[in-house]
Amino acid sequence: MAEARSPGAGALWAISSVPFIMVLGNSMLIPILPTMQSVLGISQFQASLVITLFSVPAGLIIPLAGFLSDRLKRKWIIIPSLGLYALGGLVAAIGAWIGQWVFPVILIGRVIQGLGAAGTAPIAMALVSDLFQGGERSRALGLNEASNGLGKVVSPILGAWVGSLLWYGAFLLFPILTIPVMIGLWLAVKEPPLPKGMSAARYWQSFVAIWKRDAHWLLVGYFSGATALFLLFGVLFYVSETLESVHHLGVFARGTILAVPLTGMCTASYLTGRWIKKNRPLMKGAVVGGLGVIAGTLFLLPFLRSPGWQLGDLVLSGIGTGVVLPSLNTLITGTAEREERGIITSFYGSVRFLGVAAGPPVFSQLMKLPPVWMFGLCAGLAAVAGGVALLFIRVSGHPPSRRKSPLSSSLGNRPKAAGIK
Repeated sequence: MAEARSPGAGALWAISSVPFIMVLGNSMLIPILPTMQSVLGISQFQASLVITLFSVPAGLIIPLAGFLSDRLKRKWIIIPSLGLYALGGLVAAIGAWIGQWVFPVILIGRVIQGLGAAGTAPIAMALVSDLFQGGERSRALGLNEASNGLGKVVSPILGAWVGSLLWYGAFLLFPILTIPVMIGLWLAVKEPPLPKGMSAARYWQSFVAIWKRDAHWLLVGYFSGATALFLLFGVLFYVSETLESVHHLGVFARGTILAVPLTGMCTASYLTGRWIKKNRPLMKGAVVGGLGVIAGTLFLLPFLRSPGWQLGDLVLSGIGTGVVLPSLNTLITGTAEREERGIITSFYGSVRFLGVAAGPPVFSQLMKLPPVWMFGLCAGLAAVAGGVALLFIRVSGHPPSRRKSPLSSSLGNRPKAAGIK
């Protein structure tokens, strides 16, 4: 398998650059939100909409992108979507530069970016699963998630640095950084031939069959992924606001501090992908244990007084997130065959985006509560997610994707992907 896919090393790096670029869409802007509030005279909640109006359109459109990617080449969805993503950044930058209706134009640009983002990282995850099988798949998905995490590490520093020079400079970076990724995908990724076509009715019949069979744990997986990212981006928003309003730190210092826990997340994602391989019990344990770490660290955070201890606690929370996400990625992408994987994965990507979208505005309201209550509620949410994962993700018996579905029956027997249960 590895020898047959040796040309795929370049393809894997090209595909993994997609989540790296996509995650810049939110993470690069978080450290400059307080600056944006000051320059534009907007409220904390309004500033949070810069994140939300990117993530909500993406979350709503991702299932459509997944459906199209199952019926077309994945590249044919990803590359135009990246172009739309770059265009949205350019619109936001032009609006800020012209100086008329600045905030509404920025929000319009963010909506355009979100529509483009719908066809990027979730489809890239499905594409990785198309090209790699078995233990190679978990390692490839781990690298994909680590690239996502690396983007989260680099983006606060990059956004802070550019923002210290020009507050809307981050918007200009989107087209500059996206175009090389589009070229790399076009040149490096060679997709396998599309399988035998089927009617839309049979496609949905197969999708419904998978959903009926695996909904009990797919919903748990979706909830766990959304929870991890909701808490991650909510806490990052809280930290950025606190560093500016309480500690009066500049934008570059804020970006550098935000990068520290995200480095822990990135490292954990990469190592977890290499560690879990095809071991489904390990994947479940990683999901449950990672959510437990998130719950414990968030519960302790308001009781820690030293900034050093607080930062260390946030690093552990980031590590917990980094353990959860690649494990969920492998479990969920292994549920379906290539012909159905795009939409199954896209629903997962959709709830991930919606989790990100909810984080900043919800935390902007939670920050009105005492920290003990705010972080207690967050810890409780993570604990609930870990508990339902422990109860409903089962690893005994045959993987679900080895069972017959309407689609596999109509197209004949093919090698099956790994799943859970």
